[in-house]
Amino acid sequence: MLQLVLGFLFAVIVALAAWRARSLSRSGALGALLVGTLIFGLGGWRWAVLLLAFFVSSSALTRTFAKRKASLNEKFDKGGQRDIGQVLANGGIASVFAGLNAFFPHATWTWMAFAASLAAVNADTWATELGVLNPSMPRLITTGKPVERGTSGGISVYGTLAALGGAILIALLAGWVSPVGNFWLVTGAAILGGLLGSLFDSLLGATVQAIYHCPHCDKDTEKHPLHTCGTPTVQVRGWKWLNNDLVNVGCALVGALVGFVL
Repeated sequence: MLQLVLGFLFAVIVALAAWRARSLSRSGALGALLVGTLIFGLGGWRWAVLLLAFFVSSSALTRTFAKRKASLNEKFDKGGQRDIGQVLANGGIASVFAGLNAFFPHATWTWMAFAASLAAVNADTWATELGVLNPSMPRLITTGKPVERGTSGGISVYGTLAALGGAILIALLAGWVSPVGNFWLVTGAAILGGLLGSLFDSLLGATVQAIYHCPHCDKDTEKHPLHTCGTPTVQVRGWKWLNNDLVNVGCALVGALVGFVL
């Protein structure tokens, strides 16, 4: 109970700081409060270290490259200020394994799955933020066809290297503070889970994620029902219910499954 209270206080401080820095919307701050309380309160400080590393590094990249991504805002469903949907999509799976740790305190698979899940969402976030720096156009992961920057399912050399870097950051921390020992197994599983989760995210984006078209701007976008210009968008492919938040859940889930299996 004391750890839950401390987890709540820790989450309040982080959520308020992120909201004041405009990294989170009001709903995003509430989501961070929930995720932070669960992960720190049920997992402990080691689990909170990984969550903080993901949140701080991804938020820093978002703010640093906000101007470069400004021209791509018409592509993305949401802006750089994360709402509750984005927070839960990125941290929800990790929270589940932190909760399972309370029931299986001596298990190794809860930590492995948790670390690989956060490595996956961190890899995906870094790829999105740094992939825009790639000098050439990205290519669709399924066909290799060149596509516009910001297109769902597009991958690039810079983006892939960024995904690897994002996964390595979480993996090294996971191995360093690991409560289950075996540095190399934990680190390797998190790196592999991070990369595979990020690639799965791109695969979903290229195939079944809901993508819309703005007839006025003649551009494909994730935005619906209105594009940035205010024009109603029309679905052109994918499953209508599968938005970017759910794609991120898939990314986190694949990462967690890799960590669990290993």
